[in-house]
Amino acid sequence: MSLRQSPAVLISMFVVALLAMPVDAAGVKKKDTIQSLEKKEVEVRPGSVIHGSSDLARENYREFLDLVSDDPELRAEAMRRLGDLELEATEVEQLTQNIDALDQAGYNSAVGLYQQLLESYPDYRRNDTVLYQLARAYEIGGRTDEALAILDTLVGRYPATPLIDEVQFRRGEMLFLRKNYDDAEVAYREVVRYGNESRFYEQSLYKLGWSDFKLAKYEDSLGPFFELLDRKISDIDIGEGEERLQGLSRAERELVEDTFRVLSISFSYMEGAESIGDFLASRGNPGYSYAVYRNLGDLYLEKERFQDAAVTYESFVKQDPYHAKAPLLQVEVIEAYKLGGFPSLVLEGKKDFVERYGMDGEFWVRNPRESNTEVTAHLKANLTDLAQYYHAEAQKDGKKSDYQEAANWYRKYLAYFPGEADSANTNFLLAEILFESEDFRAATIEYERTSYEYGAQEKSAEAGYAAILAYREHEKSLSGKAKDEWHSQYLDSGLKFADTYPAHPESGAVLTTVAEDLFQQNQFDLAIAVGQAVVAKQPAVDPNLLRTAWTVIAHSQFDLQDFAVAESSYYNLRNFTPADDPVANQEIKDRIASSIYKQGEQARDSGDLEMAVTHFKRLGQAVPDSDIRATADYDAAAALINLQAWDRASGVMEQFRSDYPDSEFADEITKKLAVTYVAAGRSGQAAAEFERIANAESSTDDVRREALWKASELYKDTGTLASEQRVLNDIVARYPNPLAESIEARFRLLEIARQAGNNGEIATRLAELIQIDATAGSQRSDRTRFLAAKASLELADPVRRRFEVVKLTQPLANSLKLKKELMEDVISAYTGAADYGVAEVTTAATFRLGEVYEQFSAALMQSDRPKELDADALEQYEILLEEQAFPFEEKAIDLHKANADRASNGVYDEWVRRSFEQLARLMPARYAKQERSEDVVTTLY
Repeated sequence: MSLRQSPAVLISMFVVALLAMPVDAAGVKKKDTIQSLEKKEVEVRPGSVIHGSSDLARENYREFLDLVSDDPELRAEAMRRLGDLELEATEVEQLTQNIDALDQAGYNSAVGLYQQLLESYPDYRRNDTVLYQLARAYEIGGRTDEALAILDTLVGRYPATPLIDEVQFRRGEMLFLRKNYDDAEVAYREVVRYGNESRFYEQSLYKLGWSDFKLAKYEDSLGPFFELLDRKISDIDIGEGEERLQGLSRAERELVEDTFRVLSISFSYMEGAESIGDFLASRGNPGYSYAVYRNLGDLYLEKERFQDAAVTYESFVKQDPYHAKAPLLQVEVIEAYKLGGFPSLVLEGKKDFVERYGMDGEFWVRNPRESNTEVTAHLKANLTDLAQYYHAEAQKDGKKSDYQEAANWYRKYLAYFPGEADSANTNFLLAEILFESEDFRAATIEYERTSYEYGAQEKSAEAGYAAILAYREHEKSLSGKAKDEWHSQYLDSGLKFADTYPAHPESGAVLTTVAEDLFQQNQFDLAIAVGQAVVAKQPAVDPNLLRTAWTVIAHSQFDLQDFAVAESSYYNLRNFTPADDPVANQEIKDRIASSIYKQGEQARDSGDLEMAVTHFKRLGQAVPDSDIRATADYDAAAALINLQAWDRASGVMEQFRSDYPDSEFADEITKKLAVTYVAAGRSGQAAAEFERIANAESSTDDVRREALWKASELYKDTGTLASEQRVLNDIVARYPNPLAESIEARFRLLEIARQAGNNGEIATRLAELIQIDATAGSQRSDRTRFLAAKASLELADPVRRRFEVVKLTQPLANSLKLKKELMEDVISAYTGAADYGVAEVTTAATFRLGEVYEQFSAALMQSDRPKELDADALEQYEILLEEQAFPFEEKAIDLHKANADRASNGVYDEWVRRSFEQLARLMPARYAKQERSEDVVTTLY
């Protein structure tokens, strides 16, 4: 018989299912009823897995509900259990299928069962669980608003439910997602109230802090966040770099780092480091306090608030300066100021570090050196930086205080790290700064300590030698017995130096070295004296030492500008220089050449130009292959120019050009030759040099243009028209601008064409002048307009002459047409010339126009008469001609009047005068009157 057909079997299975749920009693009595079984707890033995058991169980619960209707408690429990199974099945399906494709049947069934259970059994003892499951069902189905409403109902109806912490946490999450931070805060705070009893305690602390942060309750958010930090990191070493928070899981690390981050933001919105100090003091300054300060400082750095970052780091240092992490935060102070570009604050930060964490300070009493190697390294670095900074400042400005500061930091370094590998070098630098500050006595002590107390090292010999120099310097300030005692110590030091460093020769070697050192210190007089002592020693010292001594002597004399003596010493030096050492011999030759050249410069600067020329010229004789021979020859030419010895100067420069065709002075020689030739009256040669200048690559455009103009002027002076014409054409082609200059070149080319009688070129040049003015734009000037006007007037003359030669002959119509066309051409030409507004051109053009009109009128009257006319017809013909000719004569009179009227405006030239003459002939009654004069005295009396 199937289960579906047996109610008894269904009831039995339901009872077994119920036995799987927790109940109050520990066992079942023999006579207990089926209803009482729900209160019993039965151990269910594990059995084999029944495939499809969830579906089967749900089906059995449904059939049970159909069969059992008289027991409310049992029925309610079955409905709750069936709802749970439906919800679990829906959750499984949700995990295994795409949420969008989820079958809503199971979800709807669970919701329906829970709702039916709540409606049917409002007093069911586990309705708090039913409401919680209903909320879960809504949430799984994506109906989060209804889920939140159910949870709100649950909280209001069952505030003491064992599920209250989880319910409040889920409410908080939903409210937080809705950005309802006020209510979320309340929900999370309810969970936090349960403390460790709730498994949602840490999550609620975190989200409570975030809710307060979102509500801008930054101070309120601190408590939950720090409570969370206390639980996570109060008993672990946070660590640095990659080791940071290694004792936590990845999720815990992320949680802690995020908490640190939001705390930093909160403190930045409050009073920064001051807020941290106040709050942490209230919590007893937990061990991770330094990390809170560092995190806020790091946040400020990200925001480029460098001073705030430095203040934050330093706040922890001031609060607990001897904490193991305090020096590292002091380093961060320095780095913040460095990133912010505050060099003076960086310097003060480094000083603070050394003062706080020097090896003689309290920090090292509390913290073992072996576990703070990083602090030691920073201490070394800051001491070195401070010493080097003040050393450089002292060298730059020479302030006594800077020297003292540098010496102080060097001494501290040596006190803290006496046996380090670089201690000897530091000791040497201390000696150097003492020497530079002119504390020669102290410098002597430190030089000798460097040289003799650290064993052999890089600066040993240099320090020993420097001690000798320091002895000498200090000796200058002494007198009497003190000086004698000091000098004795100096001698001892010299002996010790020679004994300690045998690589140096004995006395001769020491003297030679001293001479060299004096030279390096620019103490040339003393270097010469010591060097001369070396070369004078008997028996003679090693030739190599003699060579060195003569080198010091010669170089010192040269640097003292005693060039004549230096030249002699270089000749002596050459005697000790091996012949097979070409480099050294060449250096001596160069020095000899320089000495001679410098003598020439001295003579020139003192005004003795002839002596200067002598020295400059003899350089080439003494050292023919010298690199500066060309310079000397050039300067000889320049001196001769200043002497105005033009022929000698040009001769030297011509030879220079021949000897050094590729010299860097080639272009300058060309310029000087040009000047020399001009001064000597050799204009043709000068012009050629100016053309060279114009074609030199080193010349600027302005120089080239000016050189071409100068060449053209010189060619003009010599009457070399072809050369002048070539240069002018070059000017026009290469430098059309500025137009004010090129137009003059074109005008001069016109004049040359006139001199050559080249009519074709004359016409071309005239046309160019007109064209250039027409296209001059902003460069058009009175000059361009004047030249264009003159050119237009001149080009009109041939047109006028063509008009004049044409006679009016029969048949009149043909000759008259040609004459009128030519007349129009003439009028156009002269009108164009007059339009330029140039007075003398306008008057000429006006006169010519009047002349043309008058000539046309006369030509009409003088034209051939038809032969076939009788007397009457001829008379009528004459009348017609007069009628035709009269307007042209009137036009001529008007034009001459216009010209004559210009006299009243102050314009009176040849053409105005000639217009008056024409008017006197054409209108004698008005213009042919004779001026009458009387004797002034007669008239008066």
